[in-house]
Order: sequence, then structure tokens, then C-alpha cells
Amino acid sequence: MVTCYLKYVVDPFKLKEFEHYAKLWIPLVEKFGGKHHGYFLPHEGPSNIALALFTFPTLAEYEKYRTDAANDPECQAAMEYYRETKCFISFERSFMKPVFE
Repeated sequence: MVTCYLKYVVDPFKLKEFEHYAKLWIPLVEKFGGKHHGYFLPHEGPSNIALALFTFPTLAEYEKYRTDAANDPECQAAMEYYRETKCFISFERSFMKPVFE
């Protein structure tokens, strides 16, 4: 199992747009076999950092999601929404192995 950790630098004046962007991606990750654990928007502390976490059974399945998503009309529409709104400035992607009970 592998969890993708995304750290976004968001435009604090476009949090509403970023929240909409986030809500577009949650079902899309699940559509391609992942389990989304949510987006986490600024509340206290820095006003420009947001996080997202989602898990795939293997790194190979995550890579398949990336390939399939690139050709999916709904995913392309979500990316177009980002290009129109520029609701985040940058992101970092890391992969982690979760530990559960």
C-alpha cells in the first residue's frame, strides 16, 4: 500500500476555488481504484498551505491511475478548471507507506 501526500501552496484569496478543485478530484481518484482521505485546507497557521492524502494498493496501480487519468475527460476538465482559476501556485508530491493497527 502506498499513500500519496500532496502539499499545495495555495492562493489564500482563492480558497473557495481550491476547495471546488479538491472536490472534483476526490471521486476521480476513487474512480481509478484509489482511496481518498481528503483535502485539508488552511484553518490555523499558514494561510497558503493545503494538503491531500490518497492511497493506492501499490505504486504500480498509482502509476496506472496517472496514465488513465491523463486520458479521462473528467480529469481533463478538472485540470482545465485549475488552469482557469490558478487556485494553487505549486505542489509537492511524496509517497509514504502507511502504518495501521
